[in-house]
Amino acid sequence: MSLNKNLSALAQDRSLFIPGALFVVLLVGAVVLAPALFTVNGLAGAILVATPLILSTLALTPIVMAGRGSVDLSVGPLLGFINVTLISWLVGNGVTNPLAIIGWAIGLGAAYQLLQALVIIYVRVAPIIVSLSSFLVLSGVNLMVMSRPGGVAPDWMLSWGAGTSILSPVLLLLVAAYVLWALLRQTTFYSNLRMTGADERMAYTSGVQVDLVRIIAHVVGGVFVGLAALGHTALISSGDPTQGSTYTLQAVTALVLGGANLAGGRGGVLGSTLGAINMFLISYLLSTFSFGTVSGFVTQMAFGLILVGSLLINVFLTGRKAEN
Repeated sequence: MSLNKNLSALAQDRSLFIPGALFVVLLVGAVVLAPALFTVNGLAGAILVATPLILSTLALTPIVMAGRGSVDLSVGPLLGFINVTLISWLVGNGVTNPLAIIGWAIGLGAAYQLLQALVIIYVRVAPIIVSLSSFLVLSGVNLMVMSRPGGVAPDWMLSWGAGTSILSPVLLLLVAAYVLWALLRQTTFYSNLRMTGADERMAYTSGVQVDLVRIIAHVVGGVFVGLAALGHTALISSGDPTQGSTYTLQAVTALVLGGANLAGGRGGVLGSTLGAINMFLISYLLSTFSFGTVSGFVTQMAFGLILVGSLLINVFLTGRKAEN
């Protein structure tokens, strides 16, 4: 058992080498090309913008770690669904209590992921089909709830999106997510999660309730989506039925860039955070160049190329691990 833990730790350290090295390179590039990022206002703004992406990537992490290629493509539209229902249904009807808003976001995220997990496990539909269907359905539902961007976030949340203080409530959302992950790491669930993703058959024969592990993984992911939706709502200070969907590609790319294995078993909060920060830095550095009207397309192209490159590196590392 000790040998297996050491090998697992070694593999994890190896998977963090690429995102760690890329982070250093991008940081140096930011110092040269965009020194304003390292001012108080620059860092505060970076935290505000990067937090929804980091939390969306963390939402994917436990689901992917559970195995079966369970990459949740619906994470972006689900974030958007929480955002538009929060603004349209709650705030639009005068419900602005912080506990009600936060409880709605986290509860809705967890409930939807629970439903999705039950369909995958008990109806026995492939995870990619379920999540892709959810992506399409939620994208349409979001436009039904709110046909165009509008509404205003609660008064107490407007100050969250000011982006003038490093120690902001948005940062507390990140801290809460990291505390939750740290607590999960101390539980039997976490070791069962890694075992299930690495070798489901061995986990099952060892007495692990693999279905329950996957259900909990989805629910935890839903909690993180809820936190991401709160950060996103603070960022735009309103509701937007389409903007949330853009987080799907970015979060999946950040997850792979952070060294997670899409086949399951490998991943973690550090790699996911590094991957998301790298994605933010790439986008930030690209914005320093003048691409004119095609700047958005250049950014999307860069994300696509990064995703392909990260997948190739992931396959290479996985193959080397299997040979060892």
